[in-house]
Amino acid sequence: MATATPGACARRSGSDATGSDAQGRAMAAKVATRPPAETLSLWKREQARLKAFVVDRDTEAWQQDPAFSGLQRVGGVDVSFVKGDSVGACASLVVLSYPELEVVYEDCRMVSLTAPYVSGFLAFREVSFMVDAVRRLREKEPHLVPQVLFVDGNGVLHHRGFGVACHLGVLTDLPCIGVAKKLLQVDGLENSTLHKEKIRLLRAGGDSFPLMGGSGTVLGMALRSHDHSTKPLYVSVGHKMSLEAAVRLTHGCCRFRIPEPVRQADIRSRGYIHRTLGIGGTPAPGRERSRKAPRPRAGPEGVSEELAVSCHVVNCPVRSTWRRTEPTCHSPCEGAILEVHPPALVKPSDAHSTGCHLTASSQETLSQSQLAGLLPVPHTLCEIIDLCSRINLYAAKHN
Repeated sequence: MATATPGACARRSGSDATGSDAQGRAMAAKVATRPPAETLSLWKREQARLKAFVVDRDTEAWQQDPAFSGLQRVGGVDVSFVKGDSVGACASLVVLSYPELEVVYEDCRMVSLTAPYVSGFLAFREVSFMVDAVRRLREKEPHLVPQVLFVDGNGVLHHRGFGVACHLGVLTDLPCIGVAKKLLQVDGLENSTLHKEKIRLLRAGGDSFPLMGGSGTVLGMALRSHDHSTKPLYVSVGHKMSLEAAVRLTHGCCRFRIPEPVRQADIRSRGYIHRTLGIGGTPAPGRERSRKAPRPRAGPEGVSEELAVSCHVVNCPVRSTWRRTEPTCHSPCEGAILEVHPPALVKPSDAHSTGCHLTASSQETLSQSQLAGLLPVPHTLCEIIDLCSRINLYAAKHN
């Protein structure tokens, strides 16, 4: 696994520090300001120019195979933001094996944003960092270049039919899939009562319905990505892949609600910020895209899925056999990992179990005695899920 080093600078003292701080404040103010009309016009022309190169059909043999035979590597990109900083961020690219969905490559790098977030122009804020990550991968580990990239954003489902997934696909010449968590209301698409009713009719993971715009064009698909997920994903073509194949592959890459390549890119970029700066990564002020941590799998009966803290279990040998309707689970979860995401209240040293381990990406922690008061050291999957719910109740009470 390869990991890029941060482009961080050493702290300065005296007058140099003052000048550096002033420059940082000036850059932050610039990024937070909506660009002038001339810039937006230039961006629109660039989108129109690049849109002509988008290919919205399958271009690889593996895409046309029902089992995606020949697909070995899937990638995901993400940009996470430093809390309270509208300039600092971490851009990440991960590559996973397919169908195992194990991370085989990771590139995280601290970056400085030079453009504000403007709806419909996300690519001009983030895509250059993603392109750079792909370039570094091609130079360092060409045999690990992904055969398809998942992007946390839209493709042709966009104001001008050219979202960030299209932009990245054209610039890298890689097949790309846009996966958004919220419906972009364009071309007559609305989060209306009818739309919500269609969502309720998605009964199982893999169920979907087309997003037909007012122009009569199918812009994407609403997909129930997981049996235990109640909110759909909005999948759209980015580049060099059909919508049908994009939807099937998205579903095939979902261990949870979010496709694993994007989920891992998000987790690792946040973790990189925490390790590099000692703080958690959260959306910058004014950012309109949701950056919620992934939901856990469904817990025991009576435990709400709307959690204050996101907890989920990974690498558990009995997870695949556990069901929501089972009242108990006595199988030992040796090697299981419980991931707890911001505002997390647990750190690894809080649990001393030979079978289960806790990880967290927040500075807020519970003391050992507080954790013990919530639940004895967990050894079975049901105990872990129960611990998740208790952690959330504690967070809701004390936050």
